[in-house]
Amino acid sequence: MIKFCYLAIFIILVHHLVAIQSINAAAPKKGVSRNPADFLSLGYYLKKCPEAEGIIQQKVGAWIQKDFTLAASIIRLHFHDCAVRGCDASILLNYRGSERAAYVSSSLRGFQMIDDIKEALEKKCPRTVSCADILTAAARDATVFAGGPFWEVPFGRKDGRISLAKEAEMVPQGHENVTALIQLFKAKGLDILDLVTLSGAHTIGRSTCGPFLNRLYNFNGTRKPDPSLNTYYLKLLKKRCRHSTDLVYLDAITPRTFDTVFYTNLKRKAGLLTTDQDLYSDPRTAPFVEAMSSQPFLFENQFLVSMTKLGNVQVLTGNEGEVRVNCNYINAR
Repeated sequence: MIKFCYLAIFIILVHHLVAIQSINAAAPKKGVSRNPADFLSLGYYLKKCPEAEGIIQQKVGAWIQKDFTLAASIIRLHFHDCAVRGCDASILLNYRGSERAAYVSSSLRGFQMIDDIKEALEKKCPRTVSCADILTAAARDATVFAGGPFWEVPFGRKDGRISLAKEAEMVPQGHENVTALIQLFKAKGLDILDLVTLSGAHTIGRSTCGPFLNRLYNFNGTRKPDPSLNTYYLKLLKKRCRHSTDLVYLDAITPRTFDTVFYTNLKRKAGLLTTDQDLYSDPRTAPFVEAMSSQPFLFENQFLVSMTKLGNVQVLTGNEGEVRVNCNYINAR
C-alpha cells in the first residue's frame, strides 16, 4: 500500500501541474477547435460589474454565519447543476417538471441564498451576472468559509433554458458502484482523481438516513447490516437514524471542519455512503484515498483544481444561453 501511496502522490502532483497549466494557458491558435470554457475569463465582470465577486462573497458569508450547514449545501447544489447539462444553472429553474422539482432533488438547499445574491446583483448591475456564474462563485466562497482552499473562478457562463426532472436522476444518489461513478465523471470530462477529490467535499455536510438505511438493517437483502461498516459506527447510526428523513453528518468526527478526516474515516470503515466507502475498497481509487488521508496539502491543492474543472463542465457562452433576471425562471421573450 505504501508503494501505491507514493504513486498516488506523484500522479496527484502531475495532475495538479498539468491542470494549472491548462487553466492558465493562452487561447488556442487560429483554426484549433475551442472548448466553450476557453471563452470564460477572470476579468469578465471587471468593467461590466466590478463589485460582483465582492457582493457574492459578502452574501455567502452572511448566510453561512447564520447556518454553517449551508456551506456544504451550496457546494452540493453546484455539483448537481454541473452534473446535468453542465454548469448552466438548470437546477435553479423552479417549475413543474424541472430538475429542481424531481424527487431526487428534494433534499437540495441553498436556493434562497442564490436568490438573495441575484437580487442584490440585479440592483447593482441589471441583466449582467448570470445565475450559473453566481452558483459557481458561491460554491467557491462556501468552500473558503468552511476552511477550504481559495481558487480563481473564470466567468462568462450563460444560463440554460432547459431543465428536466428525469435528467436529475443522473446525479449519484449514494448507492452506485465505483465503475458507474468513474463512467459518469468521464462523460463530464473528469477523471478518477477528480472523483476521489470531489467526494472529499463530504468532509462537511449532512445526509438524510434514507440513502443508506439498507446498510444498517438489510444489506443486499440479507436482513443484516453491511459487514464492511465499523461496529461502533453502525451502533451510532442506528441511534441517529430512527426515520429515513433524519439527518446525520457525512463526517461524524469533524463535521464543521474542511479537512481530510473524511478519508481517514473510509480507512476506518466509517464511510457513511456506499459510494464513499467503496472508494477505499476499489483498487482504482484506494491509492488516492490513502494519499489524501495523510497529506492534507495534496487534498486542498487538488480540490481547487478539480472544482475549477467541475465549474467548466459543458458551460454555455456567448449566445448559447441567457442571463436570467430571476434565477427561478427563464426570461420572458
